[in-house]
Amino acid sequence: MGVSERTATLDVEQAELALVEHYGRLVRLAYCVLEDGPRRAPAAHAVTCGALPRRCTSTAALPRPQAADEDPVYVWLRLRVLRAALARPRGPWLPRSLPRGGAPARAAYALRHLERMADPEIRTLLRAARVRDPDAALAGAVKAADAPGGPGAPAPAPGPVGEPCPLCGDGAGVQHALDTVRRRRQRRRAGAAALAALVCCGLLGVPGDTWGPDAAARPPLVRGTDAEQALDPGALVRAGAGAWRRASRTDFGAWPARGALTRDASLLRRALVTWARPRADVRVEAAPGTPEGPPPGPPQLLYAGRLAGAAVVLLYDGLRVARYTEPLDPDDGSAAAEAAEEGVSLELARTAGAATAESGALVVTRRGGKVRYLTAPWITRAARVDLLDPGDEAGRTLSRGADGVTGPVPLPVTLPQHCDTWPGLALRGSPGAARRLQLYTDLGELAPARLTDGAERTPATGTAARRRLARTACHLPAVLDRGVRAVNSWQFARQRLPDGDGEAAWVCTRAATWRGPGARVMTQFQPPAGAPGRPGAVTSRLEDSRVCGPHARAVLTGLLWRSTEGRWYVLAAGDEGVTRLRARGEGLLGGPAEAVGNTLAVRAGRQASARLSATRRNGAAPATSPAPVGPPD
Repeated sequence: MGVSERTATLDVEQAELALVEHYGRLVRLAYCVLEDGPRRAPAAHAVTCGALPRRCTSTAALPRPQAADEDPVYVWLRLRVLRAALARPRGPWLPRSLPRGGAPARAAYALRHLERMADPEIRTLLRAARVRDPDAALAGAVKAADAPGGPGAPAPAPGPVGEPCPLCGDGAGVQHALDTVRRRRQRRRAGAAALAALVCCGLLGVPGDTWGPDAAARPPLVRGTDAEQALDPGALVRAGAGAWRRASRTDFGAWPARGALTRDASLLRRALVTWARPRADVRVEAAPGTPEGPPPGPPQLLYAGRLAGAAVVLLYDGLRVARYTEPLDPDDGSAAAEAAEEGVSLELARTAGAATAESGALVVTRRGGKVRYLTAPWITRAARVDLLDPGDEAGRTLSRGADGVTGPVPLPVTLPQHCDTWPGLALRGSPGAARRLQLYTDLGELAPARLTDGAERTPATGTAARRRLARTACHLPAVLDRGVRAVNSWQFARQRLPDGDGEAAWVCTRAATWRGPGARVMTQFQPPAGAPGRPGAVTSRLEDSRVCGPHARAVLTGLLWRSTEGRWYVLAAGDEGVTRLRARGEGLLGGPAEAVGNTLAVRAGRQASARLSATRRNGAAPATSPAPVGPPD
């Protein structure tokens, strides 16, 4: 859980991981407690990042978590954030008439409505945060909630008066936390390097450290440092076989070490040395936005075994997964010969914040047009499905060894006009973890991309979701090797087509990344089709955009379409918030057109070019399409 119950101490690295995982909650808490002002949001970020400890810290005096499954590291960080926010001085921009004790009242209000804590736990936590009168703070919170025009209940997510909280929980906020952790670790490494320069060869030239076949690849180390421990196979973190059943969070950190080579110290040392300082002949690949530096301390061993003529090692440092591959005897079959040609390789992928569903599998090998996965220990069934066939729900069960490695799954064919099938991975977990069926596909990363559907981003396993996915899968080559974490398709409108051509779906598909920025978005027009896997027509594409994300549901798009009667139309659609659509431009028969609702169809010439605009509900600002409407991609 991150806190040692025997020694009551908190490790720095565990605190950093907890900050990244819970950053949005902690920033919201700080934002609620701080006084209003022009620097409120930056102050909330500063308070949250400043809660990280500089060294191992005692936790003996902390209040116990309110729930048995609550992360004790988060409880400690929450207390630090609360203390810092309450102690922050009033800015010069604030009116002097603000009531004293306002910050404790806001803290009590936030703990009650955002953290869902009961009054006894709130009193305990406020006392630990050095609030002199917790009862008065609770009374102030109740008074503020009941006052006319006050915060009221239920509480809004950002703060006690409903004001927006910039970067509280979106990808930019998580990136801010990752940057903070990265800078702290760089400073620690720089300090260790400076110490190494001072003590010099007295500590470096120890017999046994500078001799051997891989000595040239070993970075110089200072004895007793985290850097030295990170190269010691004996210091590797190894979770127990049933650790996931007792863990408060089932992610990669709950995976046990599996494979036939988990005790091969020589192989594990080579993998660790290569991660720390790869030789010039090692092929190193990192997913976009993934740091290539060494682990800050001993990583966790997930897998070490023989596959497809190579030795494979999977390691996890809490923020990234690393896959080390080295060839075995090249005379041992064609697979070994192919592995020998590829040589030694190291691949890195960011996995910070992976939840249970996103920790279902890792790519353990990709060779010969096939991919094999290492499944999570809680997975009870793995199957191969064809994403282009909505009726292929159960799929074909994949064989799995005792080490959790699946049989081979064909890689998708990404050549244009050759999208006849698109393999997907279906995983079902045990009742204790990931019980719902989840769908994934290989998009070139170590972690397969999760496939979801709808505004709530639920697994894309329902009948309607599979139909949308079948018409979207052939567009996935556009997001290969982009560090994609999940692909979500959302139907934002349906439209009855002119000339009796049935009903079409308008779908927005978003490929979110592990790093936060860099998401790719496309909108599709999916009319009735003879084959269920026929790709929809792409009407617009955006890169590094918030559109179709959890906090940006405004969509407006259109295309030039030909009916089965041979007539041309400009079709347009917006999200549910659109109340009126307009089209203006060249080639519109009858001139500019307007329609009530969120869909529009107007006769046009085959060379028409139109600009779309829309009025949104409640008098919101009008929306415009990002580009003129023309033929689809």
